[in-house]
Amino acid sequence: MEGSHERDSARINDSGIERVPDSIVIERALEISVEIDDSDTYPLGVTMRTPGSDTELVLGFLLSEGIIQNIHDVKGLSVGDDKGVVSLAQSSTFDPDVHSRMSTISSSCGVCGRISVDGMLNNPDSAICDDLKINLDTVNACIISMKQHQTLFKFTGGSHATASFTPEGDLERIYEDIGRHNSMDKLVGSYLSDCNLPITDRIVVVSGRASFDLVQKALVAGFPIMVSIGAPSTMAIDMANEHGLTLACFAKSRSISVFSGTSRIEI
Repeated sequence: MEGSHERDSARINDSGIERVPDSIVIERALEISVEIDDSDTYPLGVTMRTPGSDTELVLGFLLSEGIIQNIHDVKGLSVGDDKGVVSLAQSSTFDPDVHSRMSTISSSCGVCGRISVDGMLNNPDSAICDDLKINLDTVNACIISMKQHQTLFKFTGGSHATASFTPEGDLERIYEDIGRHNSMDKLVGSYLSDCNLPITDRIVVVSGRASFDLVQKALVAGFPIMVSIGAPSTMAIDMANEHGLTLACFAKSRSISVFSGTSRIEI
């Protein structure tokens, strides 16, 4: 299975011990750096990710960091040997004092290593669309469909997913990764690559909790509605309320808890 490797394990229960191979999600470092004027190179840090869709991951990461605003800010991009190097156009807003990371970005933290989160808080500057409305039937359809398409999770039990859906609950795109923030970056990066931003008429669903960095990335991409299987954080709720994002969490069959933007949910 792509994105996983087999490792030996010992399964122990009341019947004894059994040595069997197990499918484990891959976690590997990706070094990301940018070039200015095809000469000066600046490291952005190292992110721990599951290999696959690395180009989309890098593009989504640059967008959420506020380094680029659209695909035209990228002159060139090469990914290989666990390294991603981006040549930036003059139109980019890269600031080495703000955007360079001081440490590794772990698979559980999308903002680790930043000197400040101020730039991230100010990134969402486009109005969120108010036209999109959904109901519990749509939410339920999204949850069922996402679970059915989490192929890597079925094999390993160790990956997160971020998926986009139409207003009718039809799956459009889904990406998996060991890191929640990476799966979101891959999804957003795919839309950026296709010049399909902002994403004003789609629902974004995440398989885990709703953290601040996921809400920030959803806002930058333009999603009006974010649904989370897990719990939200206080900062995620506050940011969603500030920028008008509908944040619905604890999504289950026929029930959700809405913490902001309730008007987009039809009863």
